[in-house]
Amino acid sequence: MIVKNFVLLFVLSCAFFISSVAQERKTPNDKMLTPKVGVKGGINFTNLYVDDVKDENMKIGFNLGLFAKLPVTQGLSIQPEILYSVKGSKLAYDLGVLGSNEYRFNLNYVEVPILAVINLSKNFNLQAGGYAAYLAQANIKRANGDGTNDQIADLNEENFNRLDYGLVGGLGIDVENITIGARYNYGLREVGKADNFGSQALKNSKNSAISLYIGFGF
Repeated sequence: MIVKNFVLLFVLSCAFFISSVAQERKTPNDKMLTPKVGVKGGINFTNLYVDDVKDENMKIGFNLGLFAKLPVTQGLSIQPEILYSVKGSKLAYDLGVLGSNEYRFNLNYVEVPILAVINLSKNFNLQAGGYAAYLAQANIKRANGDGTNDQIADLNEENFNRLDYGLVGGLGIDVENITIGARYNYGLREVGKADNFGSQALKNSKNSAISLYIGFGF
């Protein structure tokens, strides 16, 4: 809930800032259907869920990559992207008399979202679509009490499903060549392989990610 409120505050703050800077001004270029390509990057607030997504297991990562905005008609565009996106979660295990440990699942994906972008106003848009992703690297680390981390050598990307996919929805704000937004990725495929320790450790969970980003188009 804390992160969702932060995202809402981020979007509202951006909207207020842009509304004070970008006044409604119609020019001939506003009516042109011009394709655009660019770079984008931002912060991920990620989690692994089974039934409900809970904030206490959230982990911070990043996303970085390229996008293209391809107009279909006035007010509607298709936006494909290719991103390097760091996801995962922090999970605490209670081992009884042996104490408890926190494990950090770091899952690094090459991700391809494809979204429909609907302009609700000159500078504000709604985004919806899906994504497919390939797991490029995975590692699991145990957090020690002294602040250090131990990597668990027996768990790596081979213990997880290489392919992931899911739904995407978000809001964006565009001012000329700058785009700012917030997005939610809802994974539909289990992260761990079936009948595998990776699946047992993750309890058949799936990816969940809230992303804040800024992009520059050309």
